[in-house]
Amino acid sequence: METDRERTRRPGGRSARVRAAVHQAVTDLVAERGYGNFTVGEVANRAGVADTSIYRRWGTLEALTMDVAITWLTATSPIPDTGSLEGDLRAYAANVARDVTGPDGPAVLRLVIALSTAGQDGMRARDAFLAERSSQLQTMLDRARARGEQPPDVLEVLDHILAPMYIRILFGAGPLTHDYVDTLVDRLLPLTGPAEG
Repeated sequence: METDRERTRRPGGRSARVRAAVHQAVTDLVAERGYGNFTVGEVANRAGVADTSIYRRWGTLEALTMDVAITWLTATSPIPDTGSLEGDLRAYAANVARDVTGPDGPAVLRLVIALSTAGQDGMRARDAFLAERSSQLQTMLDRARARGEQPPDVLEVLDHILAPMYIRILFGAGPLTHDYVDTLVDRLLPLTGPAEG
């Protein structure tokens, strides 16, 4: 008979299906009710698993929600490599716009904000989400610097591209059209220096 350890090591399989079902249950419940308005038991019921499985794997609801947010972030918004900083920024901004307007994007953004008020575990989850997003951006900016370009810093990208998109989605302040997203990049580009020659 297969042990728990063997099941955990095996890629895919039941463990991956359970994780995906639990993640989707959390995302759906956040979208429907908001963070803090459901229990581990409700997540388990919706995912079709025992609540003991959730406690054994994640420990707390905050740890589970952090895993949901980080997994969503790392699975979406891939880091482009177009050969130029401008191309990378435009492609990255378009990817983020697509992801945050997708079926789970608004719920995950609301989840990250809600985690900020969920005590120490919640703040750690929020910080982990921001650290992952910053790490993605830093990879793209480091690559531009290695090509001899002078990229902005991570905070400038957050301020000029991501924050306006997040605000529009969270507050329903307007659509993320292609032209709007391109305008955000246009506003950031003057802060970058010319490629070193």
